[in-house]
Amino acid sequence: MTQYGTWVAYAGPARITLAIGLLVAAAGVAYAARRLPLPARLPRPGRPAAIGLVAAWAAAIAASVAGLAIYVLAERHDHIAKAPPSDPITPVTIVAAGAVFVIILILSTGRPRARLASAVVAAIAGPMIFELPFDLIVMARTYPPVAPDPALYRLVFFAPLFLVEITTLLLLSASGTVRLTRPACLSLALMLVVFAAWAADGFGYPAAPFPIAMNVLSKLLAFAVVLGLCWPARTPVPAGPGEPGWPARSASAGRLRPAGRA
Repeated sequence: MTQYGTWVAYAGPARITLAIGLLVAAAGVAYAARRLPLPARLPRPGRPAAIGLVAAWAAAIAASVAGLAIYVLAERHDHIAKAPPSDPITPVTIVAAGAVFVIILILSTGRPRARLASAVVAAIAGPMIFELPFDLIVMARTYPPVAPDPALYRLVFFAPLFLVEITTLLLLSASGTVRLTRPACLSLALMLVVFAAWAADGFGYPAAPFPIAMNVLSKLLAFAVVLGLCWPARTPVPAGPGEPGWPARSASAGRLRPAGRA
């Protein structure tokens, strides 16, 4: 098992099991993309729910910073803290996020403030689509372990981080431009396939050419998922729950009728 970087690489049957699990997940996403009636709008939260979601997102970020501080202090207390290894992926993430921001800002419609908000959320959500499955894969293998309870310190570090990732992705639903599309689903499936190839090699830290290539490619596919979700529709998309035009049940007739019509 390679112990270079910030997590221990997979080896033996573990890497094969992980690769197979990721391929099964990718096949499930691809099958759903084929069978679901897409494109489809996501349910949009009302104003109070949207405000609460932003507040939860901010609280999750604060908790994540606190969790990171606790983790680092524990490492320093045990004299196991070390300078992080080189990170060749961050420049790719920054460039891709900037490109997504510009694309969504230019192509989206509506008021300038709404377009700016959609572009910001899309740029932030791209890394989160990558990080959520990635963190699930590496969280139990972070290195070096922190005594006296490595599992507890991993929970302190990762639990708030998962909340940041989930609330960031939920913020996408507040944008009127977001739709679940086949390109988005297929990009997600391809990202999981790349993860599977990376897992078959051990899912090691991106220090060698192959892990670096897998990391970069999967990160770019995560941003492709965001573009697929936020790309403006060429044709009208049926309204989602809570939006004007969503079928509502008539109390008198007991049948569905378009909202706003008698």
